[in-house]
Amino acid sequence: METLSQYHEIAAATIARIFLGLLFFFQGYDALFRVGIGKATAAYAEGFNPKGVPRFLTMAAAWFTSVTELICGFLLLLGLFEYAALYLLGINLLVAAIGFGIISPLWDVKHVFPRLLLLLFLLSLPQDWNAWSLDHVFFHR
Repeated sequence: METLSQYHEIAAATIARIFLGLLFFFQGYDALFRVGIGKATAAYAEGFNPKGVPRFLTMAAAWFTSVTELICGFLLLLGLFEYAALYLLGINLLVAAIGFGIISPLWDVKHVFPRLLLLLFLLSLPQDWNAWSLDHVFFHR
């Protein structure tokens, strides 16, 4: 039992990283391949156009968030370039929060807030807890 207890922190970090990676990866995958970026952008534009947000900003935000979610979610699954992926996903969440705030000042945070908490949790962990990742294998971090 003592052998297992020495890995609790590493296991917690790995489970949180993989879970967050899955959430973002499949969100990006759906936006890019299942729904399609055109339909996703059109859905966002319905809320942004009446508020005077230019279409090019809506398109840029849709592309940025979708591609970032797909690529960085995949990187989190692998545990590769974890901190860069987390920083980009943090920016992604800020873009989403700004967008939702423009559409509705009292927006529901039920999808964004859990991702933010997991992201902050992962950023606050000691690097030693990332032992089960490709970053650790390749870069000995």
